[in-house]
Formats: sequence, C-alpha cells, structure tokens
Amino acid sequence: MKKVLILGAGKIGVMIGTLLSYPEEVGIAYEVTVADQDEAAFEKFPAMLQERAVKLDVSNGEQLAGLMSAHDVVINALPFFLTETVATAAAENGCHYLDLTEDVKSTKRVRELADSADSAFIPQCGLAPGFISIAAYDVAQRFDTLRDVHMRVGALPQYPSNALKYNLTWSTDGLINEYLHPCEAVVDGSLTTVAPLEGLNIFSLDGTEYECFNTSGGLGSLAETLAGKVENLNYKSVRYPGHNTIIRMLLHDLRLGRDPGLMKQILENAIPATTQDVVLVYVNVVGTKGGRLLKETYTRKIYNREIAGQRWSAIQITTASGICAVLDLLCEGKLPQKGFVKQEEIPFKLFIENRFGKNYHFN
Repeated sequence: MKKVLILGAGKIGVMIGTLLSYPEEVGIAYEVTVADQDEAAFEKFPAMLQERAVKLDVSNGEQLAGLMSAHDVVINALPFFLTETVATAAAENGCHYLDLTEDVKSTKRVRELADSADSAFIPQCGLAPGFISIAAYDVAQRFDTLRDVHMRVGALPQYPSNALKYNLTWSTDGLINEYLHPCEAVVDGSLTTVAPLEGLNIFSLDGTEYECFNTSGGLGSLAETLAGKVENLNYKSVRYPGHNTIIRMLLHDLRLGRDPGLMKQILENAIPATTQDVVLVYVNVVGTKGGRLLKETYTRKIYNREIAGQRWSAIQITTASGICAVLDLLCEGKLPQKGFVKQEEIPFKLFIENRFGKNYHFN
C-alpha cells in the first residue's frame, strides 16, 4: 500500500483525498494523510479522511520533513506561493512530488529540484495545466506538420447571475495569478510571451456563446516541447461574454492588480462559490496530413455530480481526477520514477482509461 501525503485541505485537497479513499473502481490502494494548518477544514471531510487528518504548519521545516519521511508520495494542493517550500522538502526527503500549480516561476524551480532528485517530480497535474496538455499533444501527434494548436479551458457556472457571469469554483489566489502574469505562447514559430487578458476572441459551442483570452500557466511545458514544430500555439481561459471587460476594469482601471490581496478579499466577499458548474475543454489543431491541410478538434463538457454520496463541482472533479490519474500511473510504474516529468509525456490513452481519468468521460 502506497502512503500518500496530501498538503492542503481546500476544495481540491479534500476532493483528492476522497477519490483516493473512496475509489469507484478497484486499483492501487492508498493510505492517505491530509495535512493543513486550519483544523476547521477537516470538519467537512468524510469520516475516513478525518481519521487521517493532521495539523501542519508548512513553514515548520522540521515538522514538514518528519511527516514527509513517513510517506512515499506528496501531493501539493496548497497555494502556488508555497510550491518551492514543499518541493524542496520533497527532494530532501526522497518523496515523489506532484502538484497542481499554474505558476510558471514555481514550476521552473520544481524542474531545477528534479534535476538532482532521486524521485519523480510531476508538477501541473490538474486540468489546465495538466489534462489539456495531454489531450492537445495527443491530437498534435496525429499530424505530419503543425500550423496552429489552440487550447481553451473554462470552469463556468451553469447558471450565471452576476455581471461577471462567474462564480468562485477553485483557488482565488490562482485565479488572480493567472490574470496578472505574462503568458507563454508560440507566435509565427517563435517562443514568446503575450499579455494576460489580451487576445480576446468570441466563439460558440453547442449553441452557447463564449469568450476566451490569454491567461498565464495553462500551457504548461507544451510551448517548449512544440517550439520549432508549430507556427502558433496558445492557451486561453473561457468565460461568458463580458467577463473580460469587467476584470480589466478591476485590475487595471481600478489598479487592483497592484494589490492582489485586496482583489481576493473583494471577490470572496462579493462572488459566491458554487458546485453547480461545468468544465469546458476545447483543443483545436490545424496542420497537414498526407500533404492536405486539415483540422481536428477535441471537446469535452464535464458537469458536477455526486461521488461517494456527496455533490462535487466539475472543477473539483476534473482537477483532482487529473492528479489522481497521474498518481496511479506513477505508482503502477507506467511513468518515469525519477526526474522531471512533463504532462505531455503522459500518454493520453493510459490517462483516459485510468479509473480516475475516466471522470473526463462524464457529461
């Protein structure tokens, strides 16, 4: 039985713990420990997880090391600004390391640590970055040459009722972070950065109109992997029309981008959370096959549903399922056991047929 330490008891951490403790299909059995500095967060846990919950201050290096040394794998579900602290401890204690971060700078530090580690380091294992890179790379590999690879992901309320047409469904820190930082892209064959919130486009899917625009981190390492092989590659977040205009006003005109803490406070005081959401995944690839210019598109809509007797949001399910599927593949020996592992190195077929990866089939 593999011993897994989950750091962070927020929306995604509790979902990861639930999936691993109450799997819907038989597979590797995990002994799960969930650690967080907020003991009140444990009250919403299922009974089995409450028994394995531990109070932990990540800044206490001795306590963190002691807990890690008793586990085979650490899953980092903490805010992105704690990534380096946790990844460094994992390297020092010989644990396999997985995280969900969309932060580009943090991921570069994880990669540096992985170079000399004796365990596997697999960051960005969620939805975007994460599954979107696995799906996009799978489609791209079917072409002889690539012209355009467009990746679009949105976690949206089913029933939008405010001017933003948005509800908080995941980390507010992560949301603000991706709206503020430069975005990697390939433009006319060159690896570059583009501004967040720019590149606004409108498109329709299944009769519903959406907008999409540049956000940071969702591309993961795919830009580096496909550099020199694709003319244009980008990642954009999907929202309902009008969201971009209001966010730009808040972050730029009202200058809240200079005070992310205040922006977080405003959003969390004014915008309610919801479990009634839908996750939209859209990949569009244009290139040549056998000398012909062709297009291929992959789309999924995943809705909230009940798991282990409780209703979970679509973003919780997709994000947690991504990292749980990667954990399974790692522990089954189907992924490298040492060093840095990119998301696009994870075979789509293995992922989507995994017991957790199958959650992407639900709609």
